[in-house]
Amino acid sequence: MGASSDSGILDALRSKGYVVLRNLVNSEVIDQVNSELEPWFKKTPKCQGDFYGWQTTRFGSLLTKAPSSQELASHKRILPILKAILGPNCDWFQLNLSQATRIHPGGEAQPAHRDEDMWPGPKSFEYLINVIWALDDFTLDNGATLIWPRSQFMAREKRPDRKFAEAAEMARGSAVIFLGSTLHCGGANISALPRTGINFSYCLGWLKQYENQFLAYPPKVARNLPRTIQDLIGYRIHRPNLGGYENQCPSVLFNEDCPDALPAIDALTPEIEERLKALREKAAAA
Repeated sequence: MGASSDSGILDALRSKGYVVLRNLVNSEVIDQVNSELEPWFKKTPKCQGDFYGWQTTRFGSLLTKAPSSQELASHKRILPILKAILGPNCDWFQLNLSQATRIHPGGEAQPAHRDEDMWPGPKSFEYLINVIWALDDFTLDNGATLIWPRSQFMAREKRPDRKFAEAAEMARGSAVIFLGSTLHCGGANISALPRTGINFSYCLGWLKQYENQFLAYPPKVARNLPRTIQDLIGYRIHRPNLGGYENQCPSVLFNEDCPDALPAIDALTPEIEERLKALREKAAAA
């Protein structure tokens, strides 16, 4: 993805609140992901609740249930977008949620919502980016995600009008990316077939994740994942000194001979290190 392409995607995302990237992966990848997910769709009961949807099936822990989905979670077209939007306000961004979603025929549309509202309080920058991958063709009739363009600028108390929503129609292997501040919902499936997609959302590295990644992927599982995935699910300390284990990077748990007593090791940003160095030198000179 070249610089001009990056710029156009980011401009669209910031101004409209969402963008569709078409045909990011080929049919073979989607076929493999689908084959790995299908046994889980068969054994997972339908959701219970008006938000999750009574005619919808959802489940998480996708990185191990469908190992091929790791390619989507760390896709080279997606990571630079996350870095550009989330990077200025954290040391690194993390995977907030992995979820497979199948809206069955007769499934009603979700209530419109903003994903960032899972974290209360006013926000002056983006907390989250959501990426929904189409494993089937997404159409208006089968429940394509509905998105309200420019709703990130809409007053919070204003009720959304469904007639202004746009359906993120796209072919399988494509992805829709939208801001955590953008109003959206899963659409109603009035077709005769289910609509299947997977959702990877990413948030600032210092936030509590929607899906508890350390329960989904404990150290004995996570140690076998690619390093990029390990970082995304949180096995990486967030400077300054956030999310550690015994005051070290949690990736130390990947060592089979990890001792039960460890020295505390600073994990500071360069700016903090420089300030502390200056204070130490000033004290030494006094």
